[in-house]
Amino acid sequence: MAGFLALVTLTGCGPEQAQAPRARETVKAQPAAFQPVARTVSLSGTVAARVESKLSFRVAGRIAERKVDVGDHVKAGDVLATIETPEQVADVEAAKATLQSAEATLAQAQSSFKRQQQLIASGFTTRSSYDSAEEQLRRAESSVESARADVGTAEEQLALTVLKADADGVITARDAETGQVVSAAQTVFTLAQDGARDVVFDVYEALLADAPASDRAEIRLLADRNVVATAIVREIAPTFDTATGTVRVKMSLIDPPAAMGLGAAVLGSGAWASKEVVTLPWTSLAAGEAGPAVWVIDPATNAVSQRAITVERYKTGEILVSAGLKDGELVVTAGGQFLRAGQIVSISSGEPS
Repeated sequence: MAGFLALVTLTGCGPEQAQAPRARETVKAQPAAFQPVARTVSLSGTVAARVESKLSFRVAGRIAERKVDVGDHVKAGDVLATIETPEQVADVEAAKATLQSAEATLAQAQSSFKRQQQLIASGFTTRSSYDSAEEQLRRAESSVESARADVGTAEEQLALTVLKADADGVITARDAETGQVVSAAQTVFTLAQDGARDVVFDVYEALLADAPASDRAEIRLLADRNVVATAIVREIAPTFDTATGTVRVKMSLIDPPAAMGLGAAVLGSGAWASKEVVTLPWTSLAAGEAGPAVWVIDPATNAVSQRAITVERYKTGEILVSAGLKDGELVVTAGGQFLRAGQIVSISSGEPS
């Protein structure tokens, strides 16, 4: 009988004791607290001219001479390059010869018409002869006008074999060499025109989802951080670069210092409006089924559950959470790599075991 009672006692108590929850992981945790955090973004960019000209010949040919190189400052009208001209010179000479022939024909027609005018006034010629002389004169005059136009066209084509600067500025790129055959409209030089300067940034599209607090930014020269200027947003590209996923933003430099020359590398810093976020150490981050997640502790039972979150942005050693948590919720900040849903944990202020 005593043995039977002992067996009943063990049978009634054993399962409850076996299922009793106990802490299996010791973790560190902190309460979630939403606080306003202002975002300052720094991006690298380059100084560029407000206006750039792609200079090219309007006729095809072989480049005979290149007179400037990258970095040279030129004035409007300066000769930058020439192409070989035998064909254009031959066209000019042929057009001039045609014009001389037409002018000689015109002189004969004028003399014949003048003679017919004198004869018809005296009655020694017929009206048909007079009309024929007049018609020959008109044709000769038309031929001269056409020949003069051909000479002008040939001379214009010859002039187009000389490439000139269309404005004062600096040569920033050279795309052809002496001896190279170029086609009409093929870029030979890029000219950065003197005048206003821009700072060009390639900005990730997500950064433009929220408007900055100001359209002005502080610009510092990377080579010398003491060289500072202010820039204001001038243009945001309506499309993004599919290769890099960035959007080109151009900002006008306001009274740039001389050290910020064309092509200079700069660092631009701008402020965005503050946003309510929870700041957590990076060790809080877990991988959930839907993306970033954290482990949240139930204060009543110390059981953990995984919670999907929205990460506003990542910082060195920290994550800024904008959604998915409530003020005061206890978030596991260390030791969560081996947790499972419903697991009971103990909280320690020291290193997790």
